[in-house]
Amino acid sequence: MTTVKYNIIFHSPWHCGSGLSAGADLDALVIKDKDGLPYIPGKTLKGLIREAVEDYVSLLGIDEKDDLIEAAFGRKNVADSKDVSLGNAFFTNAVLSSSEKSEILKYQLHQHLYLTKASTRIDDDGIAEDHTLRRIEMVVPCTLCGEIIDLDDKLRDTVVKSLGLIKRLGVNRNRGLGRCTFVVQ
Repeated sequence: MTTVKYNIIFHSPWHCGSGLSAGADLDALVIKDKDGLPYIPGKTLKGLIREAVEDYVSLLGIDEKDDLIEAAFGRKNVADSKDVSLGNAFFTNAVLSSSEKSEILKYQLHQHLYLTKASTRIDDDGIAEDHTLRRIEMVVPCTLCGEIIDLDDKLRDTVVKSLGLIKRLGVNRNRGLGRCTFVVQ
């Protein structure tokens, strides 16, 4: 078993939602830790990375990796609830580096990590439609660190190469948000 450490370098603002709002001010807040700092849950990364691995293996026509993928990521046959497993690999949350975190907390720089984006629907006449204004909180471009722990050695290279397929992460990724690069350490 091996551990893969990686960085996610964001090239544009990004939003990984908490499912919460800030009342009338913001419709969607970024998920934050107990210190008010943004992170990406390991569960989200596990699904994203699994999809990249499956795409990579499919593109290359590699069938013999299916059992390794299932062992690492778990079985996902949702039709049969008895046929589901979690997988052996553990995906940590992606967080700011400890040095960045300590500096941000030391100087209370939390508010400089976040932006707000407003959008509305425009009708055919170029006029904003009623009740369509939406404001979301976003994180400024930054670098987050994550790990995949207890990954089968036979799957390591496939996972590392698959990380290169992930180019966007989070909400509105098809509209320019969340552009990113995964870099293995």
